[in-house]
Amino acid sequence: MIRSSFFYIGLFSLLISIFSFFNIIYSYYFNLYLNLDSYVYSLIISLFFGFLFTFKKKNGLKISIYEKIIIVLMGYLLLPLFIATPYYLSIYNISFLDAYFEAISGFTSTGFTVFNNIKHLDESIILWRSSSQWIGGLYFLFSIILLIDIFDINLKKSLTNFLSFNSSETLKQLLKILILYSFLTIIIFIILNIFNIRFFTSLNLSMSLISSGGFLPANNLSDILNNKTQEVVLGLMMLVSYFSLFFTYNLVKIKKNINFFQEDFYLLIYLFFIILLSFLLFRTNYNFSSFFLAVASSISNIGFAVELPQKNISFFFLVLTIVGGSFFSTSSGIRLVKLYSLFKFSINELGSHAKPLNIFINKLELSDTKIETKDINKYFISVLIFILSLFILSSILTISGIDVESSFKLSILTLMNTVNSSIHGLNGFNFDELTYFTKYFLIIFMIIGRVELLTILIILKKFLFKN
Repeated sequence: MIRSSFFYIGLFSLLISIFSFFNIIYSYYFNLYLNLDSYVYSLIISLFFGFLFTFKKKNGLKISIYEKIIIVLMGYLLLPLFIATPYYLSIYNISFLDAYFEAISGFTSTGFTVFNNIKHLDESIILWRSSSQWIGGLYFLFSIILLIDIFDINLKKSLTNFLSFNSSETLKQLLKILILYSFLTIIIFIILNIFNIRFFTSLNLSMSLISSGGFLPANNLSDILNNKTQEVVLGLMMLVSYFSLFFTYNLVKIKKNINFFQEDFYLLIYLFFIILLSFLLFRTNYNFSSFFLAVASSISNIGFAVELPQKNISFFFLVLTIVGGSFFSTSSGIRLVKLYSLFKFSINELGSHAKPLNIFINKLELSDTKIETKDINKYFISVLIFILSLFILSSILTISGIDVESSFKLSILTLMNTVNSSIHGLNGFNFDELTYFTKYFLIIFMIIGRVELLTILIILKKFLFKN
């Protein structure tokens, strides 16, 4: 049964080997020999474990939800080890912990980096960083398919027209997601090239944007973008990881029935509301293209942005980051539907006490979808776990010597898997100088933030409360 479970980790290990091989070819073609050996080692290691985990897979074994959660968590721990190999064996002389930190940051699509100056890195390493995000984004979507039973039934129903959640068809669904994920990556790459963004930069950005990652192929976004049009285009491309994958696909295919996923409809209204609110609140000295880019970057949990003329508005962007994007996207966040459902439930509870004779139905607006009490309980627990995790991590970071405000902001970004940038007031933060103790905890909480927070509670319940 364990062998059967590790089969999926083996598949992603083989995917890492493919990217290792691509980096070898890329390095040979462009005469980038400095770190060539590191990709060879990465290829050998990932191939070995890939074949080891996929060899003689046993079919027909039913895997419990606890085993599924454990295998997802094991993937987040093991796969970055293979990704860390080129960093550790590179010429840049970084420790294994720093290499693993960089790999975890990429694989969870967070974007924290121990490299202080990207300009000093050769293109092959930059490409490897972007590849790690792309693989991690795909793994995140796969984990949603694998763990679909822990989510509420309405979200599962919304995907049944496109995916089968029969355990015997998991591999087939993964292939379907891989094709769609790759297709959208290519579309983003082509659009960025059309608007005169350098080929290599477009390649890296396309992998970052589709995965909601925060790694840039440059030190700052201002080093990449040359005009306001490019800012708007990049902001629009960020929205690909904000909406569900299938919603974006239908838009590209120009289908008539694009509102199949109710959550995407709410997210679209929410996006327009945020843009309007931003204009009303910050219209003084307002740079629309830069601000739109910042908003799109925040709601999609990507995080990077150009410098804004407005100061002291980091809280606004942090709130957008916490809300996040669609359920079936690569973005993180608590999710709009959860927060709205909790708000609607609270209003109805207050109304039932004020008017006991009236009947209040917990139902989403503009929809016949009823919010079940058990789903409300899940949402509440998810928010509670987030607050608790935020308090714990903020305390740890403060104890380690980081000031209270920066600790709070960094904790939010860690749990929401969003890179630090100028819009958060943390663009100058140096992760390389953090203590080993701090880096270990950031690694743990980056993983906690990437997996559904509810999974952590389920595992704790399994081992702490046997009955």
